[in-house]
Amino acid sequence: MIRCIAIDDEPLALQQIVAYIGKVPFLELAAQCQSALEAREFLEHDTVDAIFCDINMPDLNGMDFVKSLAVPPLVVFTTAYSEYAVEGFRVNAVDYLLKPFGLQDFQRAANRLKERIENSAGNGTVVSGSAADTPDDTIFLKTEYRIVKVSISDIRYVEAMSEYLKVWLSSEPKPIITLLSMKKMEERLPSTFMRIHRSYIVNLTKIQEVNKNRIIMDSDTYLPIGDLYKEAFQAYLDTKFLGK
Repeated sequence: MIRCIAIDDEPLALQQIVAYIGKVPFLELAAQCQSALEAREFLEHDTVDAIFCDINMPDLNGMDFVKSLAVPPLVVFTTAYSEYAVEGFRVNAVDYLLKPFGLQDFQRAANRLKERIENSAGNGTVVSGSAADTPDDTIFLKTEYRIVKVSISDIRYVEAMSEYLKVWLSSEPKPIITLLSMKKMEERLPSTFMRIHRSYIVNLTKIQEVNKNRIIMDSDTYLPIGDLYKEAFQAYLDTKFLGK
């Protein structure tokens, strides 16, 4: 079981989080607090694995509360203000739920908590909110009512769809759909990614095969190489090619 506390100064919002925790079999509610100060007092004599924490609270906001903890538990922030996402990234939050959110969104965040704890246990590392992936290998993407953290190395390819992008991951069967330009995404991704078409950016480490003018990612995924991008992609292949 994952012991957790829920923190929110709004009684109805707190009740909702508590109810959602009760619907997830592997979560155990250790306490519910209406302020960060109340939560701090609880943590002085007890420990938990995770906290679901609102950000915009009086006296001490959720972000400063988490930063003040010597060894913070894993954190899922809940807030109505998307501008806090970058700050949440800096304290390495597991997830970021943008209000209003439903049970399905909450379940996804809970699953991320479970995966983080299981991975940490498998590696023999101590679980804490500051001991996860390095910030340089992660980005935040806004999708529907959520702002999710994505490991850059988990991205297989990015697909343009009008004003939106589909970000396809190795760890998820469905893409993350986000309102973002290809140019902005291309600027953020490292050199292991390459634009191969006006509609596609590919993770070069995930390519399985190159067949004429298309890239094969797996048995079901074939990506075209656009005329404007052939020369640059061929130059990359030349640096990796062994043979005559």
